[in-house]
Formats: sequence, structure tokens, C-alpha cells
Amino acid sequence: MPATTLDSPLHPHLAAASLIGSGEHPVTLRWRGLEPYGQSFDAMRAFTDARAPDTPDEIWLVEHPQVFTLGLAGDPAHLLVADSGIPLVKVDRGGQITYHGPGQVVAYLLLDLRRRKLMVRELVRRIEEAVIETLAAYNLATDRKAGAPGIYVSRPFENDRATSPDAHLHEGAKIAALGLKIRNGCSYHGVSLNVKMDLQPFLAINPCGYAGLETVDMATLGVAADWHEVAGRLAERLTYQIDGVPSGAAQPQNGLTV
Repeated sequence: MPATTLDSPLHPHLAAASLIGSGEHPVTLRWRGLEPYGQSFDAMRAFTDARAPDTPDEIWLVEHPQVFTLGLAGDPAHLLVADSGIPLVKVDRGGQITYHGPGQVVAYLLLDLRRRKLMVRELVRRIEEAVIETLAAYNLATDRKAGAPGIYVSRPFENDRATSPDAHLHEGAKIAALGLKIRNGCSYHGVSLNVKMDLQPFLAINPCGYAGLETVDMATLGVAADWHEVAGRLAERLTYQIDGVPSGAAQPQNGLTV
């Protein structure tokens, strides 16, 4: 079920929308460009609150100015540098603390899970698979870690020409983070993928609550990729995964997950 090929808007800082996917419930893709985190957060909650049974699902592609976000049950002690100058926003997703900043693709998934008969754990698996597939297109080997949602660098592929000779030094580093909120059977928040960032702010936190966890981006691994190109490819893979066969007919419950 290949998704429609995506083109980024001519003016990336202006919202542009297109209908993508080939499943029973197409997805509206919105390129929101560079947007303050609070603006996206408020818009996600407003969209979810206003949903009707026939409201189409959406994926938003966003890039944020520097911000730390702390999950609903997050421990503020995981912010190691209080005077970094980067704002801290408490949010209603699952998980601990993470960082968003320029050069990172953030994909927000506004999905009616009941309509798709999709359980939260299965949605998390599909999101992770979409990120793994996206990075594999750039010859980057990544994988999951048991009990630690997100995507991590694994042993480089043999005869790897895309990554740097030092890629093996970053094995186990985190390259993508995810967190979701479920309200009335619908999801919001989503996944962030590090493309080409200033990684220093990650040193001011215990990323996702793990002390000493290295955070890496695609550029560090030797990939010179455009933000819009990676965002479009990620949206394609997310849509492909979301359109997959549901794993069961059970209904999702309200709450949060990472």
C-alpha cells in the first residue's frame, strides 16, 4: 500500500496541506513549518477536542525553536541545568524530559484510534517501524530497545557508504523520541527525529529520563539530508504503517504513553 509521494511546500513556513495514504481512512498532511511549541501544543488539543466521528486524521510536520518538554508524570530533576536559557514546558504526553530544536523533524499524529481499531501499543510499534524505515532509506541501521520507547543507533550496515567511519562509536545512541496522549480514543503528540541539530542542549537533561544517554542526529552519522526531504519521507512511512492491518478489535483507552 504505497503512500502518495509528498512534495514539501514552496514556502515551508506557511501551512500547506495534502491528502495522503491509500487506506480506508486517508490522512491530511499539514506542513506547519517553524512554529513555537506552545502554539502547536494548544492547536493539537483544540483539534482533538473539536473532533467529530467523521473528522479526517492528520499528521503535522513541525520544526520548533529551542524548548524542553516534560511529560505529565515527568521528574523535573532530569533537567540538569536550570539556567540554560531554554524554556521548560510541562505537557500532557507520557514520558520524561526531552528537547526540541531547529534541525529536528517533529511529526504529530492526530488519529482516531477507535475508528482504525488500533491499540496504543500497536500504534507505538508502527511509529517506531516508520522511523526505522525512514532511516534505513539513508543507510542508517537503527532499532528499538526493550522498555525504552524510541529509536536507537544499532551496528552499521556492512559496506555502509552513507555513514561516517565513526558511526559505530554511536551505537546505542538515541536518534528519535516519541510520546503520545490518548483522549476520547484519539491520539495527539507524536515522534521527533533528529536530522541536523545543535546537540548541546541534550547534555542539559537526562534524555527521556536516562542519565548518560547519548543523543545523536543523522548529520553526526554522516548523512547530509534536507529537513523537508526527511520530513516527507517520514510522513510517507508513518502513513504506510498507520494504514496497515489492525492487530485486534479492542478499543484504546484514554491516557498517555511513551
